Amino acid sequence: MKKKLTLVAVLAALVAIVATLEARFARAESSLRVIEITAKRFEFSPAEINLKKDQPVTLRLTSQDVKHGFFAKGLNLDGDIEPGKATEITFTPHTAGKYVTVCDDFCGAGHGDMRMAIVVE
Repeated sequence: MKKKLTLVAVLAALVAIVATLEARFARAESSLRVIEITAKRFEFSPAEINLKKDQPVTLRLTSQDVKHGFFAKGLNLDGDIEPGKATEITFTPHTAGKYVTVCDDFCGAGHGDMRMAIVVE
């Protein structure tokens, strides 16, 4: 009888632990910051975003005209932004600094000036 009670107590503790972990993950996902970024010839809007170090974020990228690229070497970000589709990049910045993001898909004559800043504090 004592073994059955111990087994029930262990199972109850495991269920409580799993429930707690699920609740924490659900809160973390629901509190994930989402930033909308729009690309169009020859700019990103907004031109600068501010992020907190070690806090996950999702960038939701859309294009208003043609295919664009989204590349930030220091943050290891690389994505394609196609018209009519949303591209999401989720990441956690671990190093403070100012990072330049560029369009790395040729989109026309002003392509070389298409950039934005990501500031991690």
